Amino acid sequence: MTKKIGTAPKVEKEMSFLDHLEELRWHLIRSTIAVVIIAFVAFLAKSFIFDVLLFGPKNPDFPTYKLLCKLSNLIGLEENFCFKEEAFRIQSRTMAGQFSAHIWTSITVGIVVAFPYILFEFWRFISPGLHVNERRNSRGFIIIASLLFFTGVLFGYYVVTPLSINFLGTYQVSEQVFNDFDLSSYTGLVRASVLASGLIFELPIIIYFLTKIGVVTPEFLKKYRKFALVIVLILSAIITPPDIASQVIVAVPVLILYEISIVISGRVLKKERKRLKAEKAARN
Repeated sequence: MTKKIGTAPKVEKEMSFLDHLEELRWHLIRSTIAVVIIAFVAFLAKSFIFDVLLFGPKNPDFPTYKLLCKLSNLIGLEENFCFKEEAFRIQSRTMAGQFSAHIWTSITVGIVVAFPYILFEFWRFISPGLHVNERRNSRGFIIIASLLFFTGVLFGYYVVTPLSINFLGTYQVSEQVFNDFDLSSYTGLVRASVLASGLIFELPIIIYFLTKIGVVTPEFLKKYRKFALVIVLILSAIITPPDIASQVIVAVPVLILYEISIVISGRVLKKERKRLKAEKAARN
């Protein structure tokens, strides 16, 4: 990797390993500062973050439950998927339980909101090591990766989280057992569902870079499509409750992303082969 110095764009200086580490350190510091600032704002907006966002999916009037109820009535299942009342309470059983939940939730909000800036710092670190045409072809990296991440976050919040809460919150092994969940358990489920979904939706970006460095090819992705299906179902089972409907709802968009990744991998490989052919012709 090289860094440009001075005002002349053509003057470059090779950086040592320690220089790279120092550069990476400052990128990480700036990213951390961005997360901390947003986390501080989220910490002050406690009522909105908890009462509206965090506890929203446990309320019967949450948009997802209304939609599921309407769909249930339309297909003749009457009110089987209607969530009419809060089936559980949330408690804090430790002295620092509420404060810890407040801190970690604020940090999570900071990571989610600052994600585009974190990507920007990551891009600033790796872009000097790319060829000019690679930088040109990757201009939309931050925008596309951010859109995919936020789409995954919304999917996790409006689909994965309510399905998990509805299933786990109403599940009973006996009428003698009441569902009173600890605050850390509830907030952990919401945070994990949202962040896991956001990262899973980054699959096309991951495949793009793996194709660029020659780790995967479209043929490889097509050959192991069946294994990918199994992995997707396992991931769906991990981040959703153990019922078939929820797993299918989560697995379908991930499988669509996998197919999109195959197309992206094919285009990247095609451009790479064209570039190598052009360089070979120029040398001859």
